[in-house]
Amino acid sequence: MTSAIEEFLRDDVKLPSPPAIAVRILETVRREESTFRDLSRIISADPALSAKILRIANSSFYSLSYPVDSIEKAVTILGVDTLKNIALSFVVAQGMRGTTEDAFDFDYFWKRSITAAVGADLVAKHLGRRNEDIFVTALLMDLGIIVLYHWKTSAYMQVFKDKRMRDISITEAERRIFGFDHQELGAELLRSWGLPASIYEPVRYHQHPEDAPAAVRPQAEILTLGDALSSIYHGANSSAKVRKTKEILGWKHRVGDAEIEALVDAVAEKSVEILSSFEIDPGDFKPYSQILEEANEELGKLNLSYEQLVLELKEAKDKAEKLAGELSEANEKLRELAFRDGLTDLYNHRYFQEVMEQEMGRAARYKRPFALILFDIDHFKKVNDTYGHPAGDVVLREIGAKVSQLVRSSDVVARYGGEEFAVVLPETDRQGVGVIAQRLRRGIEQMAVVAEGITIQVTISLGATSFLPHLGFREKAHMIEMADKALYESKRAGRNRATFIELE
Repeated sequence: MTSAIEEFLRDDVKLPSPPAIAVRILETVRREESTFRDLSRIISADPALSAKILRIANSSFYSLSYPVDSIEKAVTILGVDTLKNIALSFVVAQGMRGTTEDAFDFDYFWKRSITAAVGADLVAKHLGRRNEDIFVTALLMDLGIIVLYHWKTSAYMQVFKDKRMRDISITEAERRIFGFDHQELGAELLRSWGLPASIYEPVRYHQHPEDAPAAVRPQAEILTLGDALSSIYHGANSSAKVRKTKEILGWKHRVGDAEIEALVDAVAEKSVEILSSFEIDPGDFKPYSQILEEANEELGKLNLSYEQLVLELKEAKDKAEKLAGELSEANEKLRELAFRDGLTDLYNHRYFQEVMEQEMGRAARYKRPFALILFDIDHFKKVNDTYGHPAGDVVLREIGAKVSQLVRSSDVVARYGGEEFAVVLPETDRQGVGVIAQRLRRGIEQMAVVAEGITIQVTISLGATSFLPHLGFREKAHMIEMADKALYESKRAGRNRATFIELE
């Protein structure tokens, strides 16, 4: 496990446990004295699961020459490992579904995962490398994405944005934000569930099989091919992905074009049946050859020259890029509005909490200092009582603007609440935060706020603390508490001063 994942798990993030029936299945299979009948009894206790398993056992995916009408018969014919993996596939996929409120499309995720599992199984059979675990391994290889989305929703939505805007892989976008990727987290999750290394180790390398140890590389390569076959049907640039699949299978494994095309079509044909077993609507899922044939027919109906098609394609591409840019800009503005305080136009308390979490993680990961200042306006109630709340609002706005001028461009100023403000200072140690705190104190002391023709002067009291890498991991709340304690000391000592308290 990498240090970045260890840090992620320490940060109050617990890996999800496998569903209860999955635990019972795994425990039964691991017991040496267990029998076919023991596994049959566990599965048969869940009628819905039993029905799904019998349906898939009788599907064209296994192409058995005789019907399977009981779970015990399915165990006898298919074997303990195969039945275990079918059951686990259903249980995990059913247990990890989102809601209609989620921005993440869980149905699309599982549709893509199931298609990848079918593709990996077909590739493994074709290359003579089939093992009982390949379907469930491919099905669960992207499970780390769901864990990251559930526990770090806003950060993971940024992963999707970075992938799209920077044109980078999803693993690269994940490592930019988290310091690790979903492959590593998924492998750790499956290991924690007690699944064998033959499942979780290929998951660790499925996006980059060339990095895998020699013993794991063949399985990781099959996962990569399964993912590529799935992306033909669930992604853009399908023709380019077909060409890439042909290059890998043709150049490395000497598979002919006709065989590859048949394999690509088989993925669609068998996936439709498996998706139905998982109670996922396959939609208009057609074999690739049929999609091409229909596209060619449509092109034939369009009496257009090659030059016209190229021109229309360019215009459509330009329009799409413009719309994407406008949408990104609009989303950024909406996000900015959601994190802004309506009165001062500073960042709000919610954004402050997110920045603190990000900076603590970054500082701990890269062993760099950062500091926090909390301050509030001295005797602000008296300002409101004497001059009225509208004048008080002017004072708050002017102080927010002044502080923004006095800090560095890398610092984040937020309205913490009421007359209290916060300043997050990356790459700042004790000496640096002391200098900035005094600059803020003097700057506010020297300013004069004019509200409705009345000049108002105020002072502020500040509390500061800094995060030091050698102290190791600290809770965000603890750092805020120390800065607040320092602020209280400044007030107790007479106000209009700054106090620093070392983070314990």
